[in-house]
Amino acid sequence: MPHPALRCLAVCLALTLRLAAQSAAAPAPAPAPDPEAGFVPIFDGATLKGWDGDPRYWRVENGAIVGEITPETIVKRNTFIIWRAGQPADFELKLEYRISANGNSGVNYRSVQLTDAEWSLAGYQADIDGEGRGDPPFRHTGQNYEERGRTFLARRGEMVRVDSSGSPLITGSLGDKQALAGFIKPGDWNEYHLIARGNVLIHILNGHVMSIVVDEDHAHRRADGLIGVQVHVGPPMKVEYRKIRLKALPSN
Repeated sequence: MPHPALRCLAVCLALTLRLAAQSAAAPAPAPAPDPEAGFVPIFDGATLKGWDGDPRYWRVENGAIVGEITPETIVKRNTFIIWRAGQPADFELKLEYRISANGNSGVNYRSVQLTDAEWSLAGYQADIDGEGRGDPPFRHTGQNYEERGRTFLARRGEMVRVDSSGSPLITGSLGDKQALAGFIKPGDWNEYHLIARGNVLIHILNGHVMSIVVDEDHAHRRADGLIGVQVHVGPPMKVEYRKIRLKALPSN
């Protein structure tokens, strides 16, 4: 009769071997997806190749596209620098921006160029403003605003369905507007991540969803178009954009 301690040792050894065999047979855990997979830079960090804007307001400096209005170059109409290498439909766009306290800017997408003024766009915009433009600060950053169109589609913190008449109807909340503003870094670099898939438009800022629009207004929504970034009518300001990269998505 084996000693009880030896029996216990034998059982433990057998169990260990069985668990080891099961572990060896199990598939290895899948690696975490690469968040940058499929993204292609559309700004080279050194020149404005592929971009078109008024040189009075746009330049490259320290690896960023810089838009600046000075007291000598006050604009009377919003002006853009436009990416000319495509008019994407379904896509993800990532970039980093930094804006002065009194700055006002935005990232336009699925936009059209207007003919009554050079470098003027109409279309969806991921809005950006500085902390000094209102009380409370960052009144508009994160919202979806249609430049020279239906204007406010979804403010920060809102999930909105735009109906066939063009009216935005709030269908859900993404969080308190001012609580979400707490994720915006004043005077520092912030990352925008925009997703346009079919008629669903999502604005994500520093990893937090700021607004979602489901656009069912067939007469006015756009399925593709130009990308551009803006300097806005108002006082002198400065905005910088860097690490701009685009990922095409298969259409629905």
